Amino acid sequence: MSELPVQPFLLITDLDNTLVGLDTALDELNQKLDQHRQKYGTRLIYSTGRSPTLYRELEEEKGLLKPDVLILSVGTEIYYQGQDAIDTGWAERLSQGWNQAEVRAVGSHFADLVPQPETEQRPYKVSYFLSEAAAKEVIPRFDKALRDRGIDAQLIYSGGQDLDILPRHANKGNAMGFIREQLGIGSEHTIACGDSGNDLSMFQARDERGIIVGNARPELLEWHYLNPNPNRYLAKNHCAAGILEGLQHFGFL
Repeated sequence: MSELPVQPFLLITDLDNTLVGLDTALDELNQKLDQHRQKYGTRLIYSTGRSPTLYRELEEEKGLLKPDVLILSVGTEIYYQGQDAIDTGWAERLSQGWNQAEVRAVGSHFADLVPQPETEQRPYKVSYFLSEAAAKEVIPRFDKALRDRGIDAQLIYSGGQDLDILPRHANKGNAMGFIREQLGIGSEHTIACGDSGNDLSMFQARDERGIIVGNARPELLEWHYLNPNPNRYLAKNHCAAGILEGLQHFGFL
């Protein structure tokens, strides 16, 4: 009996505490992905909340594989391999109804919001630190204040400390769909991996396969258990080991 042909796939993964976190597992996964990419044409995308500055720091520290595409700043910036300029088509979609200065002005009225460093304040993202204790009260009030100003934005809270305000259509899931269409890769050959609240859009109401690593944050696990889906897999292992487990579960490796 002949073996079925191996198909290339598109892997889209968050970095911190998803791909990165266990160095030995990362080395093993990198080796398998690199071999699969060279032999079958598999594509690799990193989708992270990190800015370009913080991404370069992690890339150098961990010796990450070079991705085919980078999604940075919680889905607001897309860069193709070898290009330093943001994808203009994606930027044009996000610019409609967005006003960064207005968002920051509204945010300045909330004492519990601590602005993140300037490197993390991107053209289509305003970011704060916000404690879990204050989040339940502050986020609804902040959201209402933005809507009262006519700002079409969304608020994404993750990791128990990070609050990102983005244009309404800017998130990791929509960026993933945009790139998948550009590359002409079907949803059945696409796998998204994540661990926290800012990864939720890659799993919510989408047709792509999904891997949630075993060390996922409570906000993502709670949603996962309330919304079961056979196209989504919760790994037992953590970080890169969980991704490898999930890829084997779906038959991609």
